[in-house]
Amino acid sequence: MSDYALAELNKETRIGGIGTTVEREIPVIDLADFDNRKHEIADALWNASTEIGFFQVYNHGIPQSDIDAAFAAAWRFFELPMDVKAKYPMPKGTNAGWEFKAQVRPSTGTPDNKESYQITQPSMSGLWPNEDELPNFKAEMLKFERQNWALGMRILSCFALKMGFVHDFFTKAHDPDSQHYQSTQRLIHYMSMEDAKPQDFEAWRAGAHSDFDCLTILHQKEGEGGLQVCPGKEAAAGEWTDVPPRQGYITCNIGDMLMRWSDDQLQSTLHRVRMPRPGEYLGRRLSLPFFCQANRDAVMQGPLGKYEPITAGDYLTMRINANFAAIRDK
Repeated sequence: MSDYALAELNKETRIGGIGTTVEREIPVIDLADFDNRKHEIADALWNASTEIGFFQVYNHGIPQSDIDAAFAAAWRFFELPMDVKAKYPMPKGTNAGWEFKAQVRPSTGTPDNKESYQITQPSMSGLWPNEDELPNFKAEMLKFERQNWALGMRILSCFALKMGFVHDFFTKAHDPDSQHYQSTQRLIHYMSMEDAKPQDFEAWRAGAHSDFDCLTILHQKEGEGGLQVCPGKEAAAGEWTDVPPRQGYITCNIGDMLMRWSDDQLQSTLHRVRMPRPGEYLGRRLSLPFFCQANRDAVMQGPLGKYEPITAGDYLTMRINANFAAIRDK
């Protein structure tokens, strides 16, 4: 297999094994009274993100009723007949539309055991199910997308503060009114394992990878676990930690884009979704991640000048093409 274009992807190719499971603390951060506590919150976010790159937030401002409604809408989409979903395929080189077992991780070389639907607003022409197929789906998803964007911008404003940028630096770099906007709301359906054969459990629901955005905001259902993280210092040893979902808490992680933008001060952490273990929930699993991806024309250059400038569009295109390539050079 030829080398990937980015160092982040080469890192993924070295971490495809099962490894071991170890206990470690995932930081939990209270976002209550955000404006008055911003410096305190920024310190907590920075410490979590320079040490492990994963953290959970609560008192985050998104009502649980809206989260529940988004999960219900996502299930309505995935329960559509395959031929209906196939009318809205993800075009090559984009991050919008539906895909079925198309995402190939460099860590495994095999497709993830899932289907997903990507919502990237400027790229959605012809990719929304119509109102007869899925009433009110578009409106519900756009509402949820904007709620996640607002939370992401609050968190990123703390990183701007710590990096010496103006407070709205990342908000301007993720401007949703720009034609260059590329943040993505994703709906992911991991198939049920209730009738699976023993050998099916040897695969991954999602192979080990790091995200290629600035910040990921991940909604999960309590009782539907499987997410594991492997911080950079332990990656070579393959030491993984379970991150169980809890209602009221949103799991967040730093992506490669922000790691580079911070001149590697912030850590983009490898993570994966493992198969259920004996005695665990075997049914279908749904997660709703929102990816804060800077606008295509945003220029990424860190405060320390470690890397040459690159636009976020060029950076993201390289990552998407590598992760969705079904056939690679041998």
